[in-house]
Amino acid sequence: MSIPSRTLETEFPDLADSIRHLVQDSIQYKTDRDVYHKLDKEIRGLEERGVATDDHHFRELKTQRARLKDQLYTQAKNHDSH
Repeated sequence: MSIPSRTLETEFPDLADSIRHLVQDSIQYKTDRDVYHKLDKEIRGLEERGVATDDHHFRELKTQRARLKDQLYTQAKNHDSH
């Protein structure tokens, strides 16, 4: 059974409109969002295959995803407050 992917809009439903606007208006935001989704899909695939959580590459991917998610959240939150 595969783990369903999470979109930023489902992660942050209160910011869904801001996220959609940023994706339309900012090439950089769209690119970063696409990278986030690619990382999330890769991590979820590794989790499904039972990769050990102490695997260095796995930890690096999760760290990169968390940083990118924080960055995307902050940008959407700032956009929402305008």
